[in-house]
Amino acid sequence: MALIENCKTQPAKDQGSVQNPPSDVVELNVGGQVYYTRHATLTSFPNSLLGKLFSNKKGSSNDLSRDFRGRYFIDRDGFLFRYVLDYLRDKQVVLPDHFPERGRLKREAEYFQLPELTKLLSGDEPKLFQDDSDWDEESQGSDHRLYPSYSLDRRYGYITVAFRGREYHADPKAKKLPRIFISSRIGLAKEVFGDALNENRDLDRPPDRYTCRFYLKFKHLERAFDMLSESGFHIVACNTSLTASSTGHYADDRVWSNYTQYIFYRE
Repeated sequence: MALIENCKTQPAKDQGSVQNPPSDVVELNVGGQVYYTRHATLTSFPNSLLGKLFSNKKGSSNDLSRDFRGRYFIDRDGFLFRYVLDYLRDKQVVLPDHFPERGRLKREAEYFQLPELTKLLSGDEPKLFQDDSDWDEESQGSDHRLYPSYSLDRRYGYITVAFRGREYHADPKAKKLPRIFISSRIGLAKEVFGDALNENRDLDRPPDRYTCRFYLKFKHLERAFDMLSESGFHIVACNTSLTASSTGHYADDRVWSNYTQYIFYRE
């Protein structure tokens, strides 16, 4: 119960300036991602961590800290929490095709004390569905329609992979390590590349926003292509450029820069 032990309640004066939502609607800030849901949803599994924290017992929710807007703050993965919330609503979970973060989601299920969800994620249980065309707005419940935190049509889109390398013609050993940049909707990039994605240049952005500042922690294009192919993407376009600039008095003292973009699409 590290969540209970490490959290303190903010002074009441920080909460007074916040306009309260309807009494049965709860605002959550999970790792920087904002969610709106009903109190009954959070307590649908009374023995779970959220069920205990938001029970009607006196002082139960006071074990949670609040952010500067007065929302309950939970220091966990905000991107994966949406699947935990789906399970609390529907008693089942729907994952995208080729979902690469199943292990991390299982860890979240263990943290929130949801043993049945942990069991579903441990094997191919019948209630663990892959995302399909029948999953529409109605299946998300009225809360998701009133307070959308992420596009429902998140299964399709473009991802641009940019490869940049540099080489000194006079000294091949001085070749600079290449870097692979990713431009796409943030939710798509996280789905495909998972932990291999370096997000330091663009932290704490919601998954329905776009970025061109992510890059991969490895340097092999083929590995990136394999991950995209496994997630159902195919290449639709590419372009490349090669430039040279002088670094000294001699013609051979040049720096060659290669920049190539590959555009992938999933229908």
